[in-house]
Amino acid sequence: MPLRILIIEDEPANARNLEFMLGEIDATAVIVAVLPGVEESVAWLQQHAQACDVIFMDIRLSDGLSFEIFHKVTVQQPVIFVTAYDNYALQAFKVNGIDYILKPYDQEEIKQALEKYHRLYTGSQTALPDPLQIAQLLKSLQQGKPVYKQSFLVQFREKLIPLDAAHIAWFYTANEIVHACTRENKQYIIDYTLEQLQQQLNPQQFFRANRQFIIQRNAIQEIDLYFNGRLYIKLSPEPGEKVLISKARVPEFKAWLDN
Repeated sequence: MPLRILIIEDEPANARNLEFMLGEIDATAVIVAVLPGVEESVAWLQQHAQACDVIFMDIRLSDGLSFEIFHKVTVQQPVIFVTAYDNYALQAFKVNGIDYILKPYDQEEIKQALEKYHRLYTGSQTALPDPLQIAQLLKSLQQGKPVYKQSFLVQFREKLIPLDAAHIAWFYTANEIVHACTRENKQYIIDYTLEQLQQQLNPQQFFRANRQFIIQRNAIQEIDLYFNGRLYIKLSPEPGEKVLISKARVPEFKAWLDN
């Protein structure tokens, strides 16, 4: 029987890349669904609880943290977490986690995760990693923490300028072009998508506010309550439009600021 895999990932490019790698590793594997958020995942699992064997799951989704899924529906399947953040590992193993892969990953890491699944789950016999395995993984994550991008080389007129990431107040995307705005209110075009930036920037300093903005912690001046449970983030310098945090992402945003 082919391995049935559910992918929970809110970035389409990342989901496609993972799906391609899984197909390269196991041509018989079946991707039963690709889901972008908490609510879609809960609804799918409520209807198709036995339709998959293993779940590849990102942690920060379009409408909140994936851990919310486990509070809303019973998940029997083992989960391989694939994320850009290393600070959720212990929480991941408190649910159904059997592996924890940091982005950007390669095909060999995905292959090893699948091999671990096959070792732990054969037929109806299941086994979760023991505390020693978890401790070893946490140690390896701490030793191999990702190196975050410190600067960007941007073009300005006929020159190339190194732009310090710490001096960037926010990133904004429009018409498939990403702009970086500095604290001095100077804007430059960046040759990265917001999805790529989200993986390369220090998550303690930068937060993906919505599909158009990544904001820097020190750029936040005020936070206003807005309609329908959303938050209106006032930044310095001010962007050309309002930066809103959706109601679903408010808890994650508050936890980020309070960290």
